[in-house]
Amino acid sequence: MLVTAIGLIGTYYDILDYYEITIIVLTAIGMGFLGQYWPGFRWHSLAVAVFSLFAVSLYGQSLDAAESNFWLNYILASQSAFMWMSALFVMATLTYFAGTVFRSSFTEKVGTGLTWAAVTMGMIGLMVRWRETYLHGADIGYIPVSNLYEVFILFSVVTALLYLFYERRYQTRSLGGFVLLVISAAVVFQLWYSFERNAHEIQPLVPALQSYWMKIHVPANFIGYGAFAMAAMIGVAYVLVVWRQEVNPDSRWVKAMPELSLMDDLMYKTIALGFAFFTLATILGALWAAEAWGGYWSWDPKETWALIVWLNYAAWLHMRLTKGWNGKPMAWWAIVGLFVTLFAFLGVNMFLSGLHSYGTL
Repeated sequence: MLVTAIGLIGTYYDILDYYEITIIVLTAIGMGFLGQYWPGFRWHSLAVAVFSLFAVSLYGQSLDAAESNFWLNYILASQSAFMWMSALFVMATLTYFAGTVFRSSFTEKVGTGLTWAAVTMGMIGLMVRWRETYLHGADIGYIPVSNLYEVFILFSVVTALLYLFYERRYQTRSLGGFVLLVISAAVVFQLWYSFERNAHEIQPLVPALQSYWMKIHVPANFIGYGAFAMAAMIGVAYVLVVWRQEVNPDSRWVKAMPELSLMDDLMYKTIALGFAFFTLATILGALWAAEAWGGYWSWDPKETWALIVWLNYAAWLHMRLTKGWNGKPMAWWAIVGLFVTLFAFLGVNMFLSGLHSYGTL
């Protein structure tokens, strides 16, 4: 990663600004750290790099290559990769649930493998789509996190990566079906959005989105969203386990699920992580707003609901840390928090209008 960072900066120094150099350096450090302590991420990154560069080389300088080349048409073009990602996520969801219900560790391992494959195909699709935007025209090219279709792909990938990290750390796969369930819902939405509204078509960005801030603000935001979604689905699992224990404490499914204390701790860890990144994203968004619109805060509907989301999870963490709240009430709070976050993410675009009206349905 160090050699790659030095090579990129040395090759493109004349056209890179300080922000882009900073992003390259921090990315190299972050990926190096993750690769050192997370072997799965190491192989995932290598696979994404190799297949993305292979796809870019097959495209050359023309999008027409996708129609005649087998690898692009069926596997590596962004739309093909996203279709593979969608199918693999749904398969992983069913496999995780089957492994938990039948208490089959092998089946759960297959679910992990399918999830890694889905994440890899999703990242390859995003990398290749990035190149495809530039093949539409040098003045059109952009990082593919600019509309609802693209950010739903990003949400799916980020949430799955967060789950895979904690799956390895906590050595439990029984929560995979629950977390993958919200990812599968996102996949269904983006498929509908693509086929019904042709959202997959690459369009030029509005002027306000043509900024380096988008490269850091949006990914940071969706690490927060992904962590909040994961916490909510763990909350669903927690509530169901508590209910099932009251009905039948000897249930095979209850015995296959993790301890309540583990789920409670995992909810706390994911919300704390999400809150940190969401706070960072909000600060970055304010800086971007000052550059684009001349003010750090304008009480736009999107900004207002982002503040509501922030206050909700700030209160959750405050009650956890200062009052010692845990267990079922906090699980329900995490579930309700997902709906608050969902409205901030999607509902504002559907029902309200404002300066952030870029991803309407």
